[in-house]
Amino acid sequence: MTGALPKAVLLDLDDTILDDSGNVSHCWLEACRAHRDELGAVDPSALHAVIEKTRAWFWSDPERHREGRLDLDAARREVVRASLVEIGLESPELAEKIAEHYRAQRHLGLQPLEDAIETVRWFKQSGRRLALLTNGAAAAQRSKVVRFQLAELFDLVLIEGELGYGKPDPRVYRIALDELQAAPHETWMAGDNLEWDVAAPQRLGIYAIWIDRGGAGIPSGSDVRPDRIVRSLSELRHAPGHVDEGAIP
Repeated sequence: MTGALPKAVLLDLDDTILDDSGNVSHCWLEACRAHRDELGAVDPSALHAVIEKTRAWFWSDPERHREGRLDLDAARREVVRASLVEIGLESPELAEKIAEHYRAQRHLGLQPLEDAIETVRWFKQSGRRLALLTNGAAAAQRSKVVRFQLAELFDLVLIEGELGYGKPDPRVYRIALDELQAAPHETWMAGDNLEWDVAAPQRLGIYAIWIDRGGAGIPSGSDVRPDRIVRSLSELRHAPGHVDEGAIP
């Protein structure tokens, strides 16, 4: 597909419309600092460093990732508990308090990415059919949809925790195509995850756009080739160019 806008657009939510990861490290550091009195001789920055390492390990495994994103509170408690154990502190109670402080900070700091919601509204006003496809727990993801009044902008909202399965399961994209009455070649999918938002929809014939917010490019060793690469959702309001625009040769 080149030039013209598609009949339908499928959009990811976190780190596509909402800034879900921009303040993660800062919120963990603040949570550690808030409980410095309970850490004894351990410096909050030292715990924060261990948490960063532990959470990278935790989320690196696909099955842990799937289970963890469906119960984020439990996943966060486990990350903190394991981190405390590593520095010599066995305290499930402290782990729960730090994880809860982090959760509250993340909630307060969650904001839309610049011009993202305006871009969704632009797509809607241009006559595109729109679906929001997001992984994660039902309550957590639905609360974001409600908080930022996104439901009114989409013809369809599909949440992993409500469906019982999520991206990259092909059923998710097929439901969206069926509900929006669009063929794969008439459809764009845009998001920040190379597998969920690019490779999987491409296998169905959907034009897949990767949002590379940091501009780091496709990771070394990845064989995924997006049809288009942009730095933000708002770039899609400009001329989309050719199918291979921004792709890695």
